[in-house]
Formats: sequence, structure tokens, C-alpha cells
Amino acid sequence: MKKLLDLISEEMMGAFEAAGYDRELGKVTVSNRPDLCEYQCNGAMAGAKTYHKAPIMIAKDVAEKCEGSEVFSSVEAVNPGFLNLRLNGKFLGNYLKGMEKEDKFGLPKPEKPLKIVIDYGGPNVAKPLHVGHLRSAVIGESIKRIARYNGHEVIGDIHLGDWGLQMGLIITELKERKPELPFFDESFTGEYPKEAPFTISELEEIYPTASARSKEDEAYKEKAMEATFKLQSGVKGYRALWNHIIAVSVSDLKKNYENLNVEFDLWKGESDVHDLIPDMVEYMKREGYAHESEGALVVDVKEETDTKEIPPCMILKSDGASLYNTTDLATIRERMEKINPDQIIYVVDKRQELYFTQVFRCARKTKLVKHDTLLTFVGFGTMNGKDGKPFKTRQGGVMRLENLLSDINEQMYTKMITNHEIPEESKEEAKGIAAMVALAAVKYGDLSNQASKDYIFDVERFTSFEGDTGPYILYTIVRIKSILNKYDALEKEKQDTGIREPEGEAEKELMMSLAGFISMMQTAWEEMAPHKVCAYIYDLANAFNHFYHETKILQEEDEEKQAGYIALLKLTKEILETCIDVLGFAAPERM
Repeated sequence: MKKLLDLISEEMMGAFEAAGYDRELGKVTVSNRPDLCEYQCNGAMAGAKTYHKAPIMIAKDVAEKCEGSEVFSSVEAVNPGFLNLRLNGKFLGNYLKGMEKEDKFGLPKPEKPLKIVIDYGGPNVAKPLHVGHLRSAVIGESIKRIARYNGHEVIGDIHLGDWGLQMGLIITELKERKPELPFFDESFTGEYPKEAPFTISELEEIYPTASARSKEDEAYKEKAMEATFKLQSGVKGYRALWNHIIAVSVSDLKKNYENLNVEFDLWKGESDVHDLIPDMVEYMKREGYAHESEGALVVDVKEETDTKEIPPCMILKSDGASLYNTTDLATIRERMEKINPDQIIYVVDKRQELYFTQVFRCARKTKLVKHDTLLTFVGFGTMNGKDGKPFKTRQGGVMRLENLLSDINEQMYTKMITNHEIPEESKEEAKGIAAMVALAAVKYGDLSNQASKDYIFDVERFTSFEGDTGPYILYTIVRIKSILNKYDALEKEKQDTGIREPEGEAEKELMMSLAGFISMMQTAWEEMAPHKVCAYIYDLANAFNHFYHETKILQEEDEEKQAGYIALLKLTKEILETCIDVLGFAAPERM
């Protein structure tokens, strides 16, 4: 289906042409004065100079040609030359009927569906997820879902930090604590234990201990660097121990991401490309892309048009060690060889923009990607506390994501049992509902902000059932479900008239909000902007609630009219549920 605004513009363009003016002047926009009109066209103002004519005269000529239009109920020329437009209710009703019948409410399929890899998450193994991991997971998951809904093939990759010095630190600390383990015995030839010699809780304590010790004890740090080298060189015991670290960590990560309703198709990490690095480095040297600078191997990526200094992209340090740049470039190379995507999207902290500029330019210069492969950086801002500083625990530490979600679940449940008397047998169900509402509060609270901006994480506001919040959206959906259930329970023969022409302003306002779905969903993908989905459903929820308070739906005696209301409610519910699904949360059946 065509976007509603495109159909309206086509009608207005035809009127300009019929009046003897350039049809391109007929582009229509949503009115910035909804008290005066629903849509507006300023083409007469733009055409005045070309046609040596007062704008109001052009506007009147065009308005005359709109008489009898099936699209507009009124077209008014007002000084100094604006065209104020109101939609014909029958035309609007027919447009929504078309949306009802179409797959995805008429959202057009892309001419050329893209194959996309989206790199988001990026946690380090052996470390618990903390609040700093929230935005990458939530924003990345939503962009992935929006892209899929728009008809593209999308592969989500978590890209684990599972290689490098942190692994050496863990192995070194384990060796100090449990030197008797066979993993450290170079003469051991048997089967290594299948059970990990630590729990996730122990592992999460081992890393910070080792990290802190390495900063104070140079000899300890040397041992960790040697352990890292042995691991990366393929020493069997170290590799076997590393496999346990990965298995225990990934199992815990999956549980935490599942609680966030975040899913990855690939659980690859830096280690997956370690063995590909030597060949890539050799290729860059052989082709003349890389050169030595102060002992390090670098690729120059600055361009003549740069207004600020873009340093070279370092491939190897002076001691021959690889860096994040190296593994990221090797990962791009592997993705191109194995997946051959049209686009790779990185959802990362916006402070890393310079780094990704270097990596993307290096990938292009060294021909690791095709000339038409899109490399996209989506940078997000910081999640701050009410003091405007990065979100911390009351003790001043970085809060574990698991604890944050648990706290909000508890707050949500407390709100529910305070406001409603819940019988003992329903308390488990209430806890499940509280968890769904809490997740909506957290995700909507994050996604309703433009990704690149910092925002205040305000639990009180996010968990409110009023205002621009996730719980308000869920409450609206549950209200619609309740009305539909009550209608289904009415003992009378139901009519199926479908959506009708609106009679009142509140009904028309709701219908116009629904009609904007296609345009919004396309824009949300083109701009990779989940906040556009949030803004849309907030407006839609407000439009529905206004209609609900103005209209006696279940008490309506005209059965044909009532059936039209019910059809409108069904479409509203389906569109709201589609939108919250691409945001990564769902609505309960009741609240």
C-alpha cells in the first residue's frame, strides 16, 4: 500500500496541474496547526515567484479544482496563500479497510531486501552484565526487529570479548588458587575434567581480583601476559580451561539476555578470528596498504576532506601484538567471506565514533568489504542517574543488570499489590505480569529517547501508569483486550461490517493515527530510530483513550455502528502489539 501522505499529495498535485501549475508544488505535509486543519500545502507560496502571481490567487485556483474531491472534505485557501486541508471520512475509512486486509497492514516489501549483520551486546566473558550493557542490548535488539519487520534478512551477533589479557588474568589467578588442576600440568596427557572447576559466582569474583592485583604487582601481570600468550598459542590445558570459562559465562549471559527478551543468532567472539589475523596482516603488507610507523604496523585512513585529525588505524603494536582494531577488521573479513552482508551495523557507545571511523575506513581502503557494502555506526548516549552522572548503585558502584531488573520487578509487584487486593492463589500470576510490565518500563524508558542522547534513568517515572511510559502503553492494550473480550461475551448475533466512516472528531483522530503506521515503520528503519516507534504508539494510545472516553462502545445500540467500533479497536490493538514487539516487549492479557 502507498503511504497515506503520498496519496494525499498525489491528489493535491493533480489539482495544481489541473489549475495550470507545476504538479511538484502539490506536496502535502501534516499540519503544524491541528486546530485549523489536518494537513497543509504551501506550494502556492513557493510558486508565486515563478508564475508572477499572488500566492493567495494560486491557492484559490487550486482549491477550486479540489471541489468534489473524494480525498478531501474541505480545501481552504487562506492568506497569504496556504491551503488548509481536511480529509474525507469515507476515504480514510476505506484506507484503513485496506490496511486491515493487507499483510503487515500494507507495509510494502523492499525492492531489494538486504542481508544485514547487526553487531550489538559486546559483553566480556567472565564479567557480569551491568547497567552499561543495557542500551546496546535494548537498542540493538529493537533495530534488528524493525529491520526484519521491514522485510530484510538480519543476523544478530553478540561479538563477545573472549580473548586477550582478561583471559590470561583469570587463568593466572586460578593457577595461584588451584595449582593442582591438570590444566596447568604440561605433562598431562589424559582427558581434562568435563566439569568446570568454578561456578559463575566464583568466576565473577576471580576476574576483578586478578585485575586489581595485576595493577599493583608487576610480576603477577607478567605471568598473566605469559598465560595469555600460551592460550593464544594453543597450549592444550589453557585452551581446555578457556572452554570452561566460555561455557559457564555464556550460559549465564544467555539467561540474563533472555530476561531482557534479547536474542542473538550468533555467539561469536574475538577468539573466532584469532587464527585469521596473520593471513590478513600479510595481505595488508603485500598489497602495500600497511606500513611501519614507530615500530607499529598501521594503515593511513585520513582523507583530504577531513576537518579534524583522523589518526592511522593500528594493525599491530610494536611488540607484534594485535589490538581491538585487528580483531574487528578480521571479523569484518570473516563476515564478508561467510555471510556476504549488504550492511553491517554496529550499536556501540557514541564515544567510540572515532575508533569506528578508523576501522570502517581501513576496511574500505584495504578492500575487506565490497565498494557498496554499508558500514553503519549507531552510537548511543549514556544512561545517567537523577544526578545527571552515569547510573550507579547507592554505594557508588556499577549496578549489575540482573539486580536492576530484579529491583524494578519487585517495585512493579509492590505497586500492583498496593493498588489491588490480590488473592493468594493469584500472586504467582501477578508476579509474572509485574515482570512483563517492568520490562516494558525499562525498555520503553530507554527506547523512547533518541539513541544518541544521554538520558536520565528515572525508575519512578518509567514505572508510572500515566504519561509517556511503557506501563501506560500496556495498560491501553489491556483495556482494548478487555473491551473486545466483553464484546465477544455478549449474547447476540455479531455483525462484521469492518471499519466505517468516522462520525466524531475523536474517532477520526484515532483513524488518522492508525493510518500513519506505514510511514512511521519505514522511517523508523531508514533512520534506525526506535524512538519513532515509541512516539507513534504514545500518540496512538492517547488517541484511543480519548476515543474511549468520548464513546459508549459496549452500550452502543446501533449494532452496525458498534461493529465498526469493534473493528477499529481490533486494528488498534494489532498495531500497538506489533509496535511493542519490534521494541522487544509484550503485553499481558490482564493487569
